[in-house]
Amino acid sequence: MLISMRARTRLIVLLATVPLVAFTLVGGWLGGVVAREDAYRHLRIFEDVVSLISENYVEDADLDQVMDGALSGLAGGLDTDSAFLSAESVARLESGATAGPAGIGVETVARYYTQIVGVRDRSPADRAGLRPGDYIRAINDEPTRRLSGVDGVARLRGEPGTTVRLSLLRGNTSEPYDVDLVRELPSGPDVSHRMLTADIGYLRVAALNEGAAEAIERAAGALAGDGATQLVIDVRNCAAGSFDEGIAAARLFVADGALLQREETGGQQITIEATAGGDAIDTPILLLTNYGTAGGAELFAAGLTGAGRAESVGQRTAGRVSLQKLIPLPDGSGLWLSWARYLQASGDDLHRTGVEPAVEVELPSIELGEPWPPGDPILDRALEHLQAEAAPAAAAA
Repeated sequence: MLISMRARTRLIVLLATVPLVAFTLVGGWLGGVVAREDAYRHLRIFEDVVSLISENYVEDADLDQVMDGALSGLAGGLDTDSAFLSAESVARLESGATAGPAGIGVETVARYYTQIVGVRDRSPADRAGLRPGDYIRAINDEPTRRLSGVDGVARLRGEPGTTVRLSLLRGNTSEPYDVDLVRELPSGPDVSHRMLTADIGYLRVAALNEGAAEAIERAAGALAGDGATQLVIDVRNCAAGSFDEGIAAARLFVADGALLQREETGGQQITIEATAGGDAIDTPILLLTNYGTAGGAELFAAGLTGAGRAESVGQRTAGRVSLQKLIPLPDGSGLWLSWARYLQASGDDLHRTGVEPAVEVELPSIELGEPWPPGDPILDRALEHLQAEAAPAAAAA
């Protein structure tokens, strides 16, 4: 009986480790960080662990579930965007299907639970007081602990007018805060502008979707026409949109030189150059950033600050600037794997580390469910900074 059980366990392990072997081979192809013989040593240990679970665990172990958990942990240990996807998730990703066109206005990653990265202006999440860094412990009473980033997004989406129930954690709170939000279609402009003072223009970038760079260019021109000699560009909570649009936006303001670098599989590095030349917008810029500044908005911020075209006020950005691709596995499952990441133009890290502000602003700690105090400390501090810089120039004149 024991021999039969061991044989059955080995057969299950053999069948179940097909994705793991593929994962290992892909890992060798992607970078060779771990020597192949060392990787196979870990596979042998993995087989022993599965066998020990099967033969010694007090309950009947579901080895399929054990394997899925192991593979998810293996991919999830790389970064917050890489993931092992089930066959169902792969099919949904390849078909371009989503759970629905509407959402609650958040960008998320898998970081222990599903974590909020950015919150769209005037979205259901924004109105409920959700902020970057909040954790979604459960979605419609389903724990998010084992959800990939791809699956977490799918759970949050649905048809307009439908309700999704979130169980949230913030900071060191131990008790979750539950809230019901009604899904909505995205609304409001990606880019808007207004004058703050007679000579300071305010340009808000809520998302970097297609066409955002052109909208930024038009808004900057409109503000110049209204008398703006300085620009405050607000990319706080701007986590939606594409990297390409963020780079295109940065190129509007930088005449020449390197904006960023992109490091790809195998260590290949590509320099992203500015291309505006004499057409670059030369108005002085102050950026507003926070932990919700992610993706394309981070590339925009890094490009401008790295080229000396802007200072930033607020908080460090999210450090989420990697690119992913789907690698199908033989059993229909797949790897959603980061294959490239962006660096500062200097070659310094940007992914995971983010962009540090020149002027850091500490915000009050607010409990979930409590209203945020009126006012905008980061914008107020930015205006103080501009006034302090303008004072010596005015005195010299």
